[in-house]
Amino acid sequence: MCSKPHTVDVKSLMKETARQVDATIEHLLETLPIAPDLRPVLVYTLQSPGKRIRAVLVLWSCELVCGQVNEEARVAAAALEMVHTYSLVHDDLPAMDNDDLRRGRPTCHKAFGEATAILGGDALLTLAFEVLADRVRDPALAVHLIRELAQAAGPHGMIAGQLADLRAENSGGDLQAIQEIHAHKTARMFRCATTLGALCARADPQQRQALADYGQTLGLVFQITDDILDVSASSDQLGKTAGKDQKSGKLTYPAVVGLDRSRQIARDLTDQAVSSLISFGQRAGRLRSLATTLVGRDH
Repeated sequence: MCSKPHTVDVKSLMKETARQVDATIEHLLETLPIAPDLRPVLVYTLQSPGKRIRAVLVLWSCELVCGQVNEEARVAAAALEMVHTYSLVHDDLPAMDNDDLRRGRPTCHKAFGEATAILGGDALLTLAFEVLADRVRDPALAVHLIRELAQAAGPHGMIAGQLADLRAENSGGDLQAIQEIHAHKTARMFRCATTLGALCARADPQQRQALADYGQTLGLVFQITDDILDVSASSDQLGKTAGKDQKSGKLTYPAVVGLDRSRQIARDLTDQAVSSLISFGQRAGRLRSLATTLVGRDH
């Protein structure tokens, strides 16, 4: 859209793209068969205010490669957002992070009860794959998208990272341990987002690898910044409980290397993410600006 990254109003563009994602999700919620008792739970969780960063990455990666956002990318973005939202619902449960606040509102189990929140999360996870199977017209592409999302969210991806995160509480782990947690828990789903967009755009192998590398590194930046904000920002800014990581004995970058070093690592990784996009030239201005915006965010 803009040839020079520094001229891109990335925050406004993100909000506009997030509204497009919201419209797709709203349409799916209206048209998919969902049990009446579950529908309010899914509406509450999916329509709560969020940045939709992962979904935005799907759409922007698709547009970078093929020059437009196609319907397949819109469906993939919505499916990814369903999986991400399910992970938040389950993360907030008493058996996991035991949080009362998410995106500025009571968490799902606080609003609907613990059992209903578990089932709501299960419904979101399975619904994501139903959406990809039913709404992506190209069968081969649908299989590729389903495989990529399943691998990113599954036992070698996000779930593995979440389990490692729980087991590392109060462990006094080292930098290597926290790198492994971040790579699986957060970065794998960012990599999935850019890869889904590339697949929907029929990217060639080199384009797909460049976007995968960008997504992976950007996910690391996002999680390190999240760790920093848990220490430095307020609950009002974050829309969730601040200081929770330290109270829970979480293994985080600030806990392992301190705030200053954490910020430097995030900046270095941002440079690495931006470098992954060199082959796209000036067309990748939005994604470059997104990386620099994420590392400097305050919520």
